[in-house]
Amino acid sequence: MVIANTGLAGIERTLGELDALMDDLGFVRWAWDYDKAHYDFKIEDKQTGATYFLRVPAEAIRGRLENPLAVLKLKDPLIAKHLFPHGLDYDAPIPPAVEEAAKRTLNELKAALEKEESR
Repeated sequence: MVIANTGLAGIERTLGELDALMDDLGFVRWAWDYDKAHYDFKIEDKQTGATYFLRVPAEAIRGRLENPLAVLKLKDPLIAKHLFPHGLDYDAPIPPAVEEAAKRTLNELKAALEKEESR
């Protein structure tokens, strides 16, 4: 499921800046190649024990991903249910508590990006 209207899509930062900021917030850069990356944040549904991932995709618009000075542009975040061992189900229904946790995390991310930009 795409989470639209977060204000994150289109924000540009270097790979080094994003890696540090995302790590501070609990995101991990798992899936990546030379021109795109996904920062994932794990959310557990306390009622069912199911695992969901909040994913913030980024695309390299200048440079290659292995270079910390490469510039990345964020895209709209996604949330998906983890289906072991098959991967992520982007069409699975998202429980309200998980969706709220995702939105809180995205608000924290937006605030951190704005704070970092004002430096």
